[in-house]
Amino acid sequence: MGYLGLLGGLVLLIRLALSGVNIILAALLSAALVILTNGLPIAAGLGEYFSFGPLGAFTFAGKFFLLFAAGAMFGRVMGESHAASSIAMALVRKLGAQRVLWIAVMAASLLTYGGVVVFVVIFAMYPLGLKLLEQADVPKRLFCAALALGSGTYTLTALPGTPSIHNVIASVALGTDLFAGAWLGLLGGLIMFGLGMWYLERQRLLAARHGEGFTPGPMDHSLNSDPGEEHYPSWPLALLPPLVVLGTILLPRLVTLALGDDAANHALLAFANSQPVVWPSLALMGGTLLCVLLFRELRGKALHTVGQGTQDSIMPLINTAAVIGFGGVVTHTEGFQQFVQLMLDAPLPPLLSMFTSISMISAITGSASGGLQIFMSTMADGYLAAGIAPGTLHRLATMAAGGFDSLPHCGAVVAMLTITGLSHRQAYKDVGVVTVVIPVIATLFCMGAAGLWA
Repeated sequence: MGYLGLLGGLVLLIRLALSGVNIILAALLSAALVILTNGLPIAAGLGEYFSFGPLGAFTFAGKFFLLFAAGAMFGRVMGESHAASSIAMALVRKLGAQRVLWIAVMAASLLTYGGVVVFVVIFAMYPLGLKLLEQADVPKRLFCAALALGSGTYTLTALPGTPSIHNVIASVALGTDLFAGAWLGLLGGLIMFGLGMWYLERQRLLAARHGEGFTPGPMDHSLNSDPGEEHYPSWPLALLPPLVVLGTILLPRLVTLALGDDAANHALLAFANSQPVVWPSLALMGGTLLCVLLFRELRGKALHTVGQGTQDSIMPLINTAAVIGFGGVVTHTEGFQQFVQLMLDAPLPPLLSMFTSISMISAITGSASGGLQIFMSTMADGYLAAGIAPGTLHRLATMAAGGFDSLPHCGAVVAMLTITGLSHRQAYKDVGVVTVVIPVIATLFCMGAAGLWA
């Protein structure tokens, strides 16, 4: 009954999300199904596991509220000032509008590989992407998929040295460094990028052939009130706020690398490097303030515009938090704990057993980092004892966690669709191909290569 309840809750959540049902209601209904079928106490299930546990909705919301609010503020002022449109038009003139998907993927890749949180990348890229999409007449669903490919696949799990939380979790648990399994990561990253770009460009050409183009949504303010290119700020001036934001985010990491052991003596560096949420939030707020100072369109309505940006952050935050809360309920069930033990005892080759285990955990929780954390704390020692080298386990487990985590109930997927104003029905197919299908193919290929090399 418990296993059926877990499966039923997951299927119900995915089904409701794909049907366009409000994701908060879908998460609550699915969590209630899991609670009832697994005999969890209702009060603790809804009040603690779903709401305030380690993977609780309000635990997540409290941790990331500042980041969502700051990101939405920055996105709003970049749109209202038409700075994002100015940058987009400069890119169109330089590279051509038809390369919008390449621009999105490469920019998102550079940001996330540089340590920028995925949610920040979405907020920072979206206002710039709107004008590019309009000029290229590319469907917004493909821009979502391009953002997902560049910020949520190989830069988080495959490329050696990435400072992502996924790479750090594996490194801490296994005693490896961030470059562990480097050749497997490079191979997997190349496969993800190559297949992802092939798919996106193929879909772009098919969309053009079928007459499908760009349609702005009701929340796309920078296009709905566009005064024309002659009224945009100059692109070098428009580029200054995002450069300040990104430079502020990346500078502590670069200075730390340059100073080495001496960096520990600098209090500001220590603070910046220890605050993966607060520091980027402060950087985004600084960019918002700079926009207000630079662009006269904002000066008479600065507080109103920034306030609207804060309001824009509420639904993406709550929607994402609700899905995280569902994962918090699942991890407290006896069926989930039994599954962990079952996979450790299964008569499968170690690499295949490892892939299956972490894929299932990430799929159930809807989180690569959450799935990887659970796997490393409960199952990693068993696979090391089975003969998998630490470096190989580090890289392949991290890559495997980044496959089935991106099912429709994934928090990052929900956030991206909410921010861009699209439904699962409109955009998830393309996002799912580049974040689930292609990473799984890449991981399986690398597992085969690791087996042959061994």
